[in-house]
Amino acid sequence: SKATVSVLYCISRPLSPFSFFFFLHQNMTTWVPPESIEDLYAEVDGNKFCGINSPKAGARNDEAAAAGPADIQLYSLATPNGWKVGILLEELELEYDAHLVNILDGTQFSKGFVGVNPNSKIPCAVDRKGGKDGSTEVHLFESASIMLYFADKYKKFAPPIDDSVARAELMNWLFWQMAGQGPMTGNFGHFFTYAPADKCEARDYGASRYGMEVQRLCSVLDQHLETRPYILGEEYSIADMACFPWFHQIVREEGYKIETNNACNFLSSTQYKNLMVWYEKILARPAVQKGMKVCGW
Repeated sequence: SKATVSVLYCISRPLSPFSFFFFLHQNMTTWVPPESIEDLYAEVDGNKFCGINSPKAGARNDEAAAAGPADIQLYSLATPNGWKVGILLEELELEYDAHLVNILDGTQFSKGFVGVNPNSKIPCAVDRKGGKDGSTEVHLFESASIMLYFADKYKKFAPPIDDSVARAELMNWLFWQMAGQGPMTGNFGHFFTYAPADKCEARDYGASRYGMEVQRLCSVLDQHLETRPYILGEEYSIADMACFPWFHQIVREEGYKIETNNACNFLSSTQYKNLMVWYEKILARPAVQKGMKVCGW
């Protein structure tokens, strides 16, 4: 049979156990999805966030959002996306009220939080003195959008809008971070750290698929930094602040980890020499250290 031939072929070749598994699985089984995705929901039970996962958006209770006296209200958590905004606000030396949002208890699904961010994700913020005359309350969500808003408002850490060349370079890297580096590193972290312990085959596949992409993205940034100290050249910017946290997550000992290994070892994260020089330089900044403590767990 095809399966028997495939097994004999595999045995005759010096394949790793991981390669053998994929070869055998490819030749012996075919995934047949159920009628609808709802039939699979039970399969994700056991991951760290299963208690808050839902296919529906919107508020789940009528609780108001916390509020303080400052003009800027930040709703966040000390995760890579949360660090981005905390770092910028500290670099700008602004006064703001920081409200910790515990995503594990569902605070992001309160009526008040959803009123600021209908997507129920951290970070988000309110600027009570927005608009040209400073009289408009502005709601902000998506980390790069928040960073760009405040960098433009206070004319620091971002090229001016009328500098089209430098501005394009900034937007290139912000979009790269939001569409690639952040999501891919987060997906790797899910399979490496948070997925159910008994989903071994899924975790092998996910950690391999997304881990390789994380390495490729690190290589992209490493090569870019070979000829410049910061992402945009000589000047430190919100592009650096946006990219730094997700690399930090796969370098630091307390980042993505399991009992027997951590992401730094698994991905060989310190192999990217230019990236490591850039990383250490940013990590040493006092405002970065302070910003990463904002809304700590």
